[in-house]
Amino acid sequence: MKTSHEVDPHSHQHHHKGHTHQFQQDYPDEQQRPTREQLAHINGWGADLDRKDRPAVPMERTPPRFIPEPVGKLPQQPQHVEVLVSTERPGITPIFGTAQPPSGLSGVIRRAAFRWAENDLRHWLLLLAADRVNVVEGVADDLAHGKVPNVLAEMGIKSEWQYNKAGLVKKVAIAGAVVGTVAYLMRRKER
Repeated sequence: MKTSHEVDPHSHQHHHKGHTHQFQQDYPDEQQRPTREQLAHINGWGADLDRKDRPAVPMERTPPRFIPEPVGKLPQQPQHVEVLVSTERPGITPIFGTAQPPSGLSGVIRRAAFRWAENDLRHWLLLLAADRVNVVEGVADDLAHGKVPNVLAEMGIKSEWQYNKAGLVKKVAIAGAVVGTVAYLMRRKER
C-alpha cells in the first residue's frame, strides 16, 4: 500500500500518445544562470561589475568629480520678497525661490492656503485655485501691456487636436455648456 506522498507519476486519466512528462527529479538541482553575453543586451546591465569590465569606464570622469560635503549650516539667503512658510516649519528655509512672489488675488488666496498645514485638503485646493487665478491675472497683465496672448496656442490646442480629438471636443462642449448656462442665468436675472 502506498502512502499519500508516494504517487504513481502516470496515475492520471489521460492517454500519453508518445509524450513524456518532466518531473521534479528531471530538472537540474540549480537553475542555469544566464551568461554575461545573454544579459549584455539589457540597457545599463553590468554597471556594478568590475571596473575593467564596465563599458563606460573610458568615458567616466577621471579623476572623479570632487563634491565637498557641506560644512555646517548653509548661510541664510537674504529675503527681499515675501516668502510663504508652512505652519509645520519654524522659519523659512536657507534657500528659497524669489522669481514669483505672491501678488494680486492669487497672492491673497496663497496666503490663506498657508494658514493650514500641508496635510489639510484646504491647503492644496486653495493653492490649485490660486494657480488658476494667476493664469487669468497673467492674461490680464499681458492685455494691460498691449500684448494679446495666444491663449489657445499656449494651452496646446494644436497638439490636443492632433493626439486627443475626442478629449478636445468634450472640453469644448463642457466649456460651451458652462458659458451658455451662465449667459442664460444672467439674462434671466436681468428680467
